[in-house]
Amino acid sequence: MKIVEQLKKPIAKEMELFEEKFSSSMRSNVALLNRITYYIVNRKGKQMRPMFVFLVAKLLGKSEINDRTYRAASVIELIHTATLVHDDVVDESYERRGFFSINALWKNKIAVLVGDYLLSKGLLLCIDQKDFDLLEIISVAVREMSQGELLQIEKARRLDIDESVYKDIIRQKTATLIASCCALGAKSVFAADEEVARMRLFGEYIGMAFQIKDDLFDYGETKIGKPTGIDIREKKMTLPLIHVLNSVSDSDKKWLLQSVRHHNKNKKRVKAIISFVKEKGGLDYAQAQMHAYIDKAIKELHGFPKNEFRDALEEMVRYVIERKK
Repeated sequence: MKIVEQLKKPIAKEMELFEEKFSSSMRSNVALLNRITYYIVNRKGKQMRPMFVFLVAKLLGKSEINDRTYRAASVIELIHTATLVHDDVVDESYERRGFFSINALWKNKIAVLVGDYLLSKGLLLCIDQKDFDLLEIISVAVREMSQGELLQIEKARRLDIDESVYKDIIRQKTATLIASCCALGAKSVFAADEEVARMRLFGEYIGMAFQIKDDLFDYGETKIGKPTGIDIREKKMTLPLIHVLNSVSDSDKKWLLQSVRHHNKNKKRVKAIISFVKEKGGLDYAQAQMHAYIDKAIKELHGFPKNEFRDALEEMVRYVIERKK
């Protein structure tokens, strides 16, 4: 967390004011809802997405940060929080960031409704101020994330995923939201369309690397970020596994697929899959792909003038692959 606090320094004033605005944007007339949103706000994560919004806006803005930028940061955090609440219901997860999830404390029905509320509040933030250009960016992101999650569920049933489909899934379900953060930051300060597009691409590359890093955690030897082997148990086909499936003999491929399909709850078999994927170079390949996306992101960033905000964005790019959870 210390690294994140360091990254916030160039936008410390903006992040402080953002937290106030974000908390007030969640308020409602329903006491139960206020209790739940208070619980959410007080267990906030690293707030990387609002940070991207503010750093990009500062990098491209010709003047001080405006109200549109605060709304853009609030809408992205509201949408992100809504997706986390819904994800915990879908995944039947009872823990989030070391605390009980909303569905664990208030059950699925309330959690789904809270997620819907947060989503609507985010969209209304833009509509109320007629920020239709910002609304378009976030609406596309919500559509993409839903499609990506459904595509992953569909492929998990058949296990017929190749690398191009995998990249399409993670582009939609993970990278699109970070891409939207960067596009929103640029758009909020009325940057040129070309700059908005370049920032969107920058965010997409980071998002791709971020998800591959998450995939690699699944092969860790300690409980970092999430339990080892959880993706295999959920029949999620991640990059290390996909690469190995496409590079081993037919008999090994058959063993791997049968293991994931029929023995994914067996701890010994899951460990055997992890060892096999490591031995066959799956992790090395995924790490190389992750670094390739990071290089592309930095190249895109270096097209902008060097200043403290560009430096902070570059540090954030590095943090994506060096984080421990």
